[in-house]
Amino acid sequence: MITDTRTDQEIVADLSGAFAGTDAEAVELLAHLAERADHDGLLDVAYRTVDSPVGSLLLAVSPAGLVRVAFEREIFDTVLADLATAISPRILRTGRRTDDVARQLDEYFAGRRRRFDVVVDLQLVHGFRRSVIAHLQEIPYGATESYAAVAIAAGSPAAVRAVGTACAHNPVPLVVPCHRVIRSDGTIGRYLGGAEAKAALLALESDAD
Repeated sequence: MITDTRTDQEIVADLSGAFAGTDAEAVELLAHLAERADHDGLLDVAYRTVDSPVGSLLLAVSPAGLVRVAFEREIFDTVLADLATAISPRILRTGRRTDDVARQLDEYFAGRRRRFDVVVDLQLVHGFRRSVIAHLQEIPYGATESYAAVAIAAGSPAAVRAVGTACAHNPVPLVVPCHRVIRSDGTIGRYLGGAEAKAALLALESDAD
């Protein structure tokens, strides 16, 4: 008789990598393991990938809320490795915890949602960046603000460059709309998802009724 001496955590980690994207039986087993890991308090970060008009997105949710939205150009394996270091290595691909944000993103891209109703976990954001992120959530759908205006709203009028850095390191873009921050001359500026993605998001919101 062969006994598997690995812990639940080690089994979950191994099977998460081995079974991601394989056949239905493997997916069913992984779902069962995810439920077991979540129930036993072994799942610190649940993630999944979804398709969108701006490319594939990685969604990661901690017990406290949505902790990461990543664009494909960031390289998902790198993002997951960073999450394992910054939060916990107990990460598993699963729809558990991520279904709600995936649904709301679908509604947003379909033009049926203008505000996200998602609890956000900002444990990856510190210092002045947290003030910037807090203000970004107040910029209405379809509106834009300059980096300078955001700096003023965040309490540091001279920190325009720091605002740009905060937007570039926003861990939950789309849900926290850093794409609504543009340059004072009206040009859109840079974006973590790429300039084309930023332009597409602004066009989506400007075309809404």
